[in-house]
Amino acid sequence: MHVTVLKFGGASFLEPDDYGRVASQIARRRGAGKIVAVVSAMSGTTGKLKAVMLDVNNRAPPSALDAALATGEMLSACLLEAAISRLDIPVASLCGYSLGISTNSDFGRASIEEVDSTPVFRALKNNDIVIVTGGQAIDRSGRLTMLGRNSSDLTAVVIAAALNCPSCEIYSDVCGVYTADPYIIPGARLIPELTYRATAQMSQHGAKVLHHRAVEYAERHGVSIICKSLQGDGEFAGTRVGHGREAHSVVVARDATLLCYNEVSDRDLACSNLDQIEVGAIPLTTQGGDACVCLTSDADFAIQRLERTGPLPSSIESATLVSEIGPGEPRHHLEHEFERAVDLAKRIHGTLYPEEDTKFIAKANKQRSPYSSLLLSS
Repeated sequence: MHVTVLKFGGASFLEPDDYGRVASQIARRRGAGKIVAVVSAMSGTTGKLKAVMLDVNNRAPPSALDAALATGEMLSACLLEAAISRLDIPVASLCGYSLGISTNSDFGRASIEEVDSTPVFRALKNNDIVIVTGGQAIDRSGRLTMLGRNSSDLTAVVIAAALNCPSCEIYSDVCGVYTADPYIIPGARLIPELTYRATAQMSQHGAKVLHHRAVEYAERHGVSIICKSLQGDGEFAGTRVGHGREAHSVVVARDATLLCYNEVSDRDLACSNLDQIEVGAIPLTTQGGDACVCLTSDADFAIQRLERTGPLPSSIESATLVSEIGPGEPRHHLEHEFERAVDLAKRIHGTLYPEEDTKFIAKANKQRSPYSSLLLSS
């Protein structure tokens, strides 16, 4: 059985009509075999679901919060299944409860412990297309767990590896990995091929194209990641992540979290503890000499873990991290004003790539779906 794994991010579903557009695109791929389509929630949904839960109880049980947030992907899967059914194509959907991925009980950012491909193979036997909710699984007690924000990439890679697929395709609002965020750095260049290491490093420093745990899992299991975007009724392939090449890039991480310590030894111990749970902790020393751990994602989860394991930071601050990434060690710059950070990133990128690449024309801001409150009252 030949299977192709496709993942569609929230930016693919800005309006209900987009589910029909994606369904048609998936249908055109059936000639090569069966399809597994991993979907994210409509853009903006997860944040709104979390806000409502915390409004009800700002100390909501983590297990209840995970179960609530998962409904965003479940709705997306249902809408895509409905759209594909209109095309008279045999289709089924699986959510975290029925997918066969088991995790620990670290709600909010669970780690995968076991993968059983049987449910997906069984669904594929009777259907041409199987839709899967991204970023969710269950723990040993059968409770639903989330793999972290923006972790549908990880689900897609895990399924591709479990089905022995050589690659998986990730569709987002940009067609690949760029030398900088093209939304804020004019002239950012598309990188056609990139190594796993370089891609994971960019992600850990705040780049949003791929989830770093997805990249690391792909490398361990030999799965190439092909980054694509849907454009009109077609698609454009931009970057293949695998055994490619290194590239210089500039990453801007807005609202990074700084955990400040009085002693370097405490900072290094905190980094070690966070590395054990796959949190991308970046050790830094500020211009004022403070020893800090910089987090570009999963900050709440990391702080909760340090509250149990230590060491606790003396203070917690917010800043924008600008990172120069290349074949050597990354260089870091901290700015407390986002505009200054962007100006710095533009200057750095301009020295690395003096000639602009105008192939990507970005909108002023990334779009959020006006329909992301379908489950909620506005």
